[in-house]
Amino acid sequence: MTKTRSLIRNISLTAALAATGLALTACGNDDAPAKSGDGGTKAAGHNKADVAFAKGMIPHHRQAVEMSDLAASRASSGEVKNLAKEIAKAQDPEITTMSGWLKSWDVKVPTAMPGTEHDGMKDGGMKDGGMKGGGMDHGGMDHGGGREMPGMMDRQQMDQLKSSSGKDFDTRFLTMMIDHHKGAVEMAEAERKQGVYGPAKKLADDVISTQNGEITQMNKLLGKS
Repeated sequence: MTKTRSLIRNISLTAALAATGLALTACGNDDAPAKSGDGGTKAAGHNKADVAFAKGMIPHHRQAVEMSDLAASRASSGEVKNLAKEIAKAQDPEITTMSGWLKSWDVKVPTAMPGTEHDGMKDGGMKDGGMKGGGMDHGGMDHGGGREMPGMMDRQQMDQLKSSSGKDFDTRFLTMMIDHHKGAVEMAEAERKQGVYGPAKKLADDVISTQNGEITQMNKLLGKS
C-alpha cells in the first residue's frame, strides 16, 4: 500500500511539473516579435537597400497604376485594356505590402501622387533609409542627386498620355510602359543583389519575372520581336 501511495505521489508530481513547464512556455511566447503586415516579423533583418527598394518602388508602382487606369477609357485595343488591368491588379497590392514594410521599420511611406516631385522623394524620401543625400545608388538611381528613378515618366509625358486616345494612346502607353517596366526590373535586380530582407527579395524576383514577361508581350503588340 505504501509503495502504491508513493507511486501515485510521483505521478502527480510529474504531471504538475509538466503543467508548470507548459505554462512557462506559453508565457514565453508573449515575448515573440510582433507580426508585421507582410507575414514576417517586425524584428526581421533588413538593410538600407531594402528600405530604398520599397521607397523607390512604391511611387514607381503608383505611376504604373495611374497609367494603367487611363487605358479603360482611352485605349482602342482590347489587348491593351486587358494588359493594363493585369498591371494594376498586380501592382496595387504590392504597394500595400511595401508600405507595410516601411511602417514596420518606422520609415515614412512616400505620400505624393505620381508625377509630383517623384512621390515625395524630394522631401527627404530616402533619408529615412540612411541613404546619402536622400538618394540610392542602385543602378544609377540617386533621387537626391538629380538623377531620375529608372523608367519614371515626367509630368509632360504623363500629360501627353492623358490627352491621347485610340491607337495613339495604345502606342504611347505600350512604349512608355516598356520603359517603365525596364526601370522596375533594374530596381528589382539591385534589390536582389544588395537586399537582405527575404520578402523584399522575393518581391524583387516576382517583379523581374512578371514585368519581363509583360515587356515581351508589349513588344509583340507594337509589332516588335
